Amino acid sequence: MDRTSPTKRFRQVTQEDVAREVGVSRTLVSFAFRGASGVSDETKLAILDAAKRLGYRPNAVAADLASKRSSTVGLYLLDLSNEIFVDIFSGVSEGLSAAKNRLILSVSHSRGRVDAGSVESLIEARVGIVIAATLLDPDERVRELARSVPLVCVTRRVEGIDSVYSDDRAAGKAATEHLLGLGHTRIAHMTAASHEGHGERLRAYEETMRSAGLIPQIVVAEDYTQEAAERAAFSFLVASDRPTAVFAHNDELALGVRETAHVLGLEVPRDLSLVGHDDSRVAKLHGIDLTSVDLHAIELGRAAGVAALERLANPDLPVIDRKFEPRLVVRGSTAHVGTTSSRR
Repeated sequence: MDRTSPTKRFRQVTQEDVAREVGVSRTLVSFAFRGASGVSDETKLAILDAAKRLGYRPNAVAADLASKRSSTVGLYLLDLSNEIFVDIFSGVSEGLSAAKNRLILSVSHSRGRVDAGSVESLIEARVGIVIAATLLDPDERVRELARSVPLVCVTRRVEGIDSVYSDDRAAGKAATEHLLGLGHTRIAHMTAASHEGHGERLRAYEETMRSAGLIPQIVVAEDYTQEAAERAAFSFLVASDRPTAVFAHNDELALGVRETAHVLGLEVPRDLSLVGHDDSRVAKLHGIDLTSVDLHAIELGRAAGVAALERLANPDLPVIDRKFEPRLVVRGSTAHVGTTSSRR
């Protein structure tokens, strides 16, 4: 039985170990890894060969400290149970792919509530910049965080902070106008707790309804999850004057409404038209076929990665503000009011 302590079994290989193996100074090893002049091709090859053989990995944190500038990118994601954040992660990775910057991930555990601690953990890890998708903190708190480390906000615009986002007002208007165009007049909007900087879809819905001479009906779930939507949808779907259509803040909420409608014996879209937001993978599945607003999540992530590299390269750049235009993707979950078929 091996009683060697884990610390001794897995001792980290250092530049001193590589130098000893090759028979050169540690300084020369450092020069070789930094690509500095003064190291012959033959010696550099021997150093890199020995490093690979010994399992040496350059200490990026130490390199950042030596240069007094961190090249590490921190990525904060609000909720990995919502696949839109997985798409944003993919986009960020693509945006950073041309560079050699390390990426450190931090995910909130709060399921739709403010969780500044996850962002602060990235700051404590001495990252050079944080890409945040999606911060729920008030604008002033976001600006306070940005005084500790440069920030790129994704899916939300914060004045004075680098932001990459989709036009939520346009999204809310397009979704509501689509349902109005199908003849619906009793249209509800399902959302969750209000956070500063995340209310444009709701406001656009309200304005569009009032412009059409209709009264908005707002349903507030406990959070932005499918389970919360299932609970919140029951009371208004059993009402005698229930809505004939629902525009949900995101696809998860829309799917929750759909599940409750199914339990109550309502068919989508014959009895209830549904529009979501995010255009997630689930929305595209046969049998779900959810009409949804595409906010271009992968493109947002990619643009955020590029913006982070631009900010790291030039801290004095003007504030980056990149707005994407959303696109309503019409599928089988919406139909003209009073339709007799569950499919169009």
